[in-house]
Amino acid sequence: MPWLRITLAGSPHDPDHISELLGAAGAVAVTFEDAADQPILEPLPGETHLWGRTQVSGLFAADADGTHILDQLRDALADATLHATVAVVDDQDWERVWMDQFQPLRFGRRLWICPHWHTPPNPQDVNVMLDPGLAFGTGTHATTALCLEWLDAHDLRNKTVIDYGCGSGILAIAAAKLGAQHIWAVDHDPQALTATANNAAANAIGSRISLHEPDTLPQAAADILLANILAGPLLELAPRFARMVRPGGDIVLSGILSEQAPALLEKYQAWFNMEPAATREEWVRLSGQRNDAAC
Repeated sequence: MPWLRITLAGSPHDPDHISELLGAAGAVAVTFEDAADQPILEPLPGETHLWGRTQVSGLFAADADGTHILDQLRDALADATLHATVAVVDDQDWERVWMDQFQPLRFGRRLWICPHWHTPPNPQDVNVMLDPGLAFGTGTHATTALCLEWLDAHDLRNKTVIDYGCGSGILAIAAAKLGAQHIWAVDHDPQALTATANNAAANAIGSRISLHEPDTLPQAAADILLANILAGPLLELAPRFARMVRPGGDIVLSGILSEQAPALLEKYQAWFNMEPAATREEWVRLSGQRNDAAC
């Protein structure tokens, strides 16, 4: 049977509260989606919505009165200007529709990110099995893609790697699958560390990944440091990152907008011989090799 879908895109009101109101009005399902094409960040434990602008949709029986439901929302939110779209949608296998949105993705020459319900397109390639979900890092965002492409293009055999801001663990797992000897996965968010542990176990490489909050990371310098976070923390952490990479080792930085790249290049050139930036859409990846400068 068809359904009635009511969607509020980018409302300034709390998405959790809107969800509760839609449920009270009779919604049989409520979904959250990104309304502003923002990178997905790891939620704190107990959080539901993740974006600065969140689209909330409620699915109702076809004979529901959409106008009345909108009036109820406006009254409850004390917002006479509240805007929503009302549409009739055909009945579907919603779980299958969601799953069909995610196909295996290739990064570089041989690295694939595959949801568990797909058979890897080429079993002889390097396949990371990782389901899309709430954790940042399923390969779909430009910053993650840039880092994955760097990993695919370099020889990681027997290297030690730090994945700083590991999120879902996608970069740490890819590094392990590409031959890294050991990876330190670092995040301040316990939920990110749990996601990384679960995803590493699902890929049978958990023994090569150790989990740390920033303050528990060992002092030994690594061959490669990956940090796909944000420009502000990257600037602040530059001296510490320099101490965490051995001379001649590599640093890979992303989560950087094009206009933020010059300041980061200037900062990191004190300790790294930086290479030309790689760009995708409005995002930038910076990389370089550690020189002998003291920090």
